[in-house]
Amino acid sequence: MNDDDRALCATTAGLLRAGSALALWGLALSLISGLVLALTGRSLPSATWAAFAAVALIGLPERYLALRVQLDAALFDGLARSTIASKPAMDHALATLGLRRGTDGTRPLAGRVLGARQLMQRHGIAVIAQTVIFAMALAMQDSR
Repeated sequence: MNDDDRALCATTAGLLRAGSALALWGLALSLISGLVLALTGRSLPSATWAAFAAVALIGLPERYLALRVQLDAALFDGLARSTIASKPAMDHALATLGLRRGTDGTRPLAGRVLGARQLMQRHGIAVIAQTVIFAMALAMQDSR
């Protein structure tokens, strides 16, 4: 791997780590919604209850996406620091863990970076959906 590839990997890892604040926000929204439902669920209007439940349920795929983004950040960091020797070695390790189908490691780095960015965007969409629905739940909370 040349210096340009290492720089791209390090930059991608940094970008993915920057999304950790987004992951914390998504987790907070899920936990708050779950607590609201657990503590006051019976007294909430049905539309408000459904909105808080939707935020909590969106939290399940959001957590998966957050974990995947965190894993990708670690993998790109490993490539940048050469603790992962090569893309084929990384693919072999992922296949051994059952996280990726066996490949020959020929997927170009640019494609891997694009995939990581798309994963981060999907995570962002999930958190935005949680935020919008949470705001709607708060707005509907007093309507009876």
